[in-house]
Amino acid sequence: MEFVRTPDEHFAGLPDWPYEPNYTNIPVGDGESLRMAYIDEGPRDAAHTFLCLHGQPTWSYLYRHMIPVFLGSGARVVAPDLLGMGRSDKPVDDAVYTFDFHRNVLQTFLRKLDLKNVTLVCQDWGGILGLTLPMDDPDRFDRLIVMNTALPVGESLGQGFADWRAYTSSKPEFSISGLMKRSVPTLSEAEAAAYDAPFPSERHRASIRTFPKLVMTEPEMNGADTMKRARDWWSKDWTGESFMAVGLQDPVFGLEVMEGVRSHIKGCPEPFPVSEGGHFVQEHGKQIAEAALRAFGKN
Repeated sequence: MEFVRTPDEHFAGLPDWPYEPNYTNIPVGDGESLRMAYIDEGPRDAAHTFLCLHGQPTWSYLYRHMIPVFLGSGARVVAPDLLGMGRSDKPVDDAVYTFDFHRNVLQTFLRKLDLKNVTLVCQDWGGILGLTLPMDDPDRFDRLIVMNTALPVGESLGQGFADWRAYTSSKPEFSISGLMKRSVPTLSEAEAAAYDAPFPSERHRASIRTFPKLVMTEPEMNGADTMKRARDWWSKDWTGESFMAVGLQDPVFGLEVMEGVRSHIKGCPEPFPVSEGGHFVQEHGKQIAEAALRAFGKN
């Protein structure tokens, strides 16, 4: 499998990102493996481990405002970069990237690190993928923080997503930093540039090109049946604590979509609204993380 690896110097001096990367090799078939990057901070024997899963076109840097809050509670924080994103290896062939590919990688990562007492923290594709993990490893998960994502089971997700898919299809080399600045106007130039860092060339961007095409908006698409099974599990079998935050300015996975997600998560309380937050709501993550910890503490 042909892949590229972003040089380390592209990640030098990123604002509010003092974390050293860890790496593990993930088997991807035919005796091959790819290197997956992740940060792993806090005590390994902590009572809680926060597993922070990012989406597209971001990487674990998106969690930089939430990680210190979680660490301050005495927890362990693990934040991987999906294959094709961040510091992780990036297959150059678009066809490599499927729902099952990404899900299998995350499932292998979870089991290889033997993570337990996990609080799943997820948004965008981090939710589309991550919300399918607990049903096959229920003893590992006991809490959920879910933000601006969806449970696509082969149906339309609305005009907002249709517009996003059309945009990325027509402009596959769109500026990631430009997108982030439009979505989060308060970002500094250096922060916005940090989202460009993993992708110095067209050969590094296959995952970005493919993600919108993979969202299960037709019933026969790869992953639709898995998501149906996951949705049923969250509705019937989930017994842990949940917290939902919604960036109300999100034109794709806003409040209406998130209320639909909430209706399928057993015991999920009313969402925590972030009025100024858009799709990348983790950019307002300090207040979300603090509110989640307060909510879990009350319970």
